[in-house]
Amino acid sequence: MVIPIIALALLAQDEAPKSLADFETRIDRVSARHLFTEGPVWVPEGYLLFSDVPSNLIQKFVPGKGSTAWREKSNGTNGNAVDADGHLYSCETRTRRVVRTNLKTGAQEVLAERYEGKRFNAPNDICVRKDRNVYFTDPAFGQQSDTRELDFYGIYRLSPKNELSLVAKTAGRPNGVTLAPNGRLLYVANSDERSVLVFDVDRAGAVSNQRVFVSGITGPPDGLRTDEKGNVYVACDDIAIYSSQGKLVKSIKTPEPPRNLAFGDADLMTLYITAYTSVYRVRLPIKGATY
Repeated sequence: MVIPIIALALLAQDEAPKSLADFETRIDRVSARHLFTEGPVWVPEGYLLFSDVPSNLIQKFVPGKGSTAWREKSNGTNGNAVDADGHLYSCETRTRRVVRTNLKTGAQEVLAERYEGKRFNAPNDICVRKDRNVYFTDPAFGQQSDTRELDFYGIYRLSPKNELSLVAKTAGRPNGVTLAPNGRLLYVANSDERSVLVFDVDRAGAVSNQRVFVSGITGPPDGLRTDEKGNVYVACDDIAIYSSQGKLVKSIKTPEPPRNLAFGDADLMTLYITAYTSVYRVRLPIKGATY
């Protein structure tokens, strides 16, 4: 189903590629009749994986063919990411752990499920740098708060040697997470404080210098992505696009409130958006980041 062309408001031109600021898009609904979609990730072999959290499924969307169940009994998987070696990293909210799956063999291993002997709250979103440094958030929403063992919300790093470290404790609940194109900045959405945080990341993957990247976001920010120019895409009441300097560039209105997003297709110029019951896609004049 194709939704009519939606004119995108030009909110600011400075700090943004003119082609992006002036670009008008149309939104296609590519998958529907889900309960709550999340965690989209493009697999280079040519398909999108995304979570339907209440249905306890990971779905597979192949352009031109539609969606099918890829994994049943997904343990409430929310966020997903892939690395260059063909592994899927997933945040399982029900088992409160981070797992890695070999996409070729299906073999799965648990990477992390506790911090200092206590179970995570409910790992939510995740990203992986090219060198296999992994970053994930651990908030608690709804009933997840009733069984917490940790008395804080956390942002974590898993090193390539699978060593777990705490990046930061946040007063509000951390949510979406992504990296700058060069892998040297880490962005984290703070849903309660309506802001996006940014951290410096060194060559080894260590994180420091927490600060606010943007604040006053309309609606709780959820999923995050960056493009090859360093613009930051935020799923909130709509898709808000910020320049690398934190200037609002454009808003993409979606038929349903977006929860997460991922660049995909062979050229990485399609933005896939998970939004409650459906998955949408938008063609853009810029490629997604690979970090």
